[in-house]
Amino acid sequence: MTSDTTPLTDPNEVLAVVKASTGRRILGLGSLLLLGVLLVYIAVVQSPEIQWRLFLLVLGVAVLWLADRMRRATETQLELTETELRDSDGTVIALVDEIEGMDRGFFAFKPSNGFLLRTKDKGENEWRPGLWWRLGRRIGVGGMTSAHQTKQMSEILAIIMAKRDMAASE
Repeated sequence: MTSDTTPLTDPNEVLAVVKASTGRRILGLGSLLLLGVLLVYIAVVQSPEIQWRLFLLVLGVAVLWLADRMRRATETQLELTETELRDSDGTVIALVDEIEGMDRGFFAFKPSNGFLLRTKDKGENEWRPGLWWRLGRRIGVGGMTSAHQTKQMSEILAIIMAKRDMAASE
């Protein structure tokens, strides 16, 4: 027999997982790689003035760097437990107790197929292209993710937050 204070589930049990969909990952990374290679190619092969050559070369290398960042970021997945939202590499994105609100609306400033979280305290700015970002108190989840996974995660998170708010008001 369990008491009312004993949790029925493990707080570290993963309730929902969000990862980059394969098709979007291939399309996004392929587009960035093609753009980066074309910019470097034009800078090396064509004969524009030196300042344009340097500009194209720097821009091409920056796009290739971004493609590599996106490749690394989308290799991981997001995991939601009763206590935290975390990346599978161990990075804690947000503690559930610190989340003030969630915006899933059509006009919200959120990633594609995702949702926006507002936390009580500012966190360190961080960006995992195609998966999640944090800017001050706002956390955007989504991008290259599938809509049904992010919707499921946001609904589970909304239920956890509602339970937390009900317990706090009692």
